[in-house]
Amino acid sequence: MADKVVKFGGSSLADANQFRKVADIIKSDAKRRYVVPSAPGKRFSDDIKITDMLYKCCELAGSGIDFSEEFKIIKDRYNGIISELGIDMSLENEFSEIASELRSRPAKDFAASRGEYLNGKVLAAYLGFNFVDAADVIVFDTKGNLLLDQTVKAVRDRLKGLDNAVIPGFYGRTTEGFIKTFSRGGSDVTGSIIANAVRADIYENWTDVSGFLVADPRIVEDPDVIEVITYRELRELAYMGASVLHEDAIFPVRSAGIPINIRNTNRPQDDGTLIVSDDYDFSRESLNRTITGIAGKKGFSSINIEKAMMNNEAGFGMKVLKVLYDNGLSFEHMPSGIDTMSITLSTEKLAPVREKVLADLRKAVDPDHLEIEDGLAILAVVGRRMKNTRGTVARIFASMAHARINVKLIDQGSSELNVIIGVSEHDLPEAIRRIYDMFINSEK
Repeated sequence: MADKVVKFGGSSLADANQFRKVADIIKSDAKRRYVVPSAPGKRFSDDIKITDMLYKCCELAGSGIDFSEEFKIIKDRYNGIISELGIDMSLENEFSEIASELRSRPAKDFAASRGEYLNGKVLAAYLGFNFVDAADVIVFDTKGNLLLDQTVKAVRDRLKGLDNAVIPGFYGRTTEGFIKTFSRGGSDVTGSIIANAVRADIYENWTDVSGFLVADPRIVEDPDVIEVITYRELRELAYMGASVLHEDAIFPVRSAGIPINIRNTNRPQDDGTLIVSDDYDFSRESLNRTITGIAGKKGFSSINIEKAMMNNEAGFGMKVLKVLYDNGLSFEHMPSGIDTMSITLSTEKLAPVREKVLADLRKAVDPDHLEIEDGLAILAVVGRRMKNTRGTVARIFASMAHARINVKLIDQGSSELNVIIGVSEHDLPEAIRRIYDMFINSEK
């Protein structure tokens, strides 16, 4: 029987009622043997996450200020969940150990990790599962880098012979014995690692959305859910900020060929989004859309360089790139013509060295014209089927032409997995809506 690893986010475990939903999901499928919980999230919009409260306690402890009142709120939150679920357990010993550690050595990673640690204890008791402390199996080096091979071996050794287990997300331990956390949202990474270690059939990531959306719901009203997306497509969209998954969670399962299923704890009947490798049998999809998703970001500038016959000047591009390198800048895109070159990069990163970059470029390549254009946005239209579909790019630009949106940048790689388009920041929302209408609404 192939196993499933299931990870539940903070909103999925925010209170006792959410715990009940999680338990029903787990018990509905005997393959769901390994569970990775996050710390309790917000119960309502003005609520405070447990992790943020723990950071506050650590901050107070580090300043020598009593944090008993703040810590009591944390204790009450967990005790309330335990009481409402009717679990015969107490966390008083754990609370005392955490408070003592914070007073003697207020380390941020230790403080933040305790939310998952305590929630793992509660969930394991409620499910009747074994509790496995992530600190015993997730291994970091002294610089905080994950030691994946060592971790996979430790997980396999620890889980051998266990019918089930709850392994808290977000943290592990360094080879020196100190608690170390991933960046925020790192429970996704823990789940991915466990899935790799147990050779899971699938990694289910349960959250508060029914999968990965075709477009930002703040821009497009009630956008469709993406049924299936490849890891490569996800990477392109995630880079533009469209993600419900921690970026580092991709590698451990991708390298093992394990699909990820994004599911909604509050709507378990929804299929969600399946994230797969390129060799997946896509004929199993019920939909056959040209594009997979659309995403965009604001905050870019374009350095526009003009010089007659620059195409005949050996090393011209190298000189331009050296100026960027010398000023600590990376670029996003660099479309060029016979006598023109445009370099798109982050406005925020350019700002501190703006005038120096202009001066260095004038010295390095002696341009006929040099300017910086601000207020640009970049959007990506991503889809594995675009490569074999005629007229895709024409449809993209027709949709924007009808809305009188001026295109300032066009870039497409040889893989034809995505088309990058630059527009003015104020045109970005409408551009996304028009492309969505052209490809998603019209293809229904």
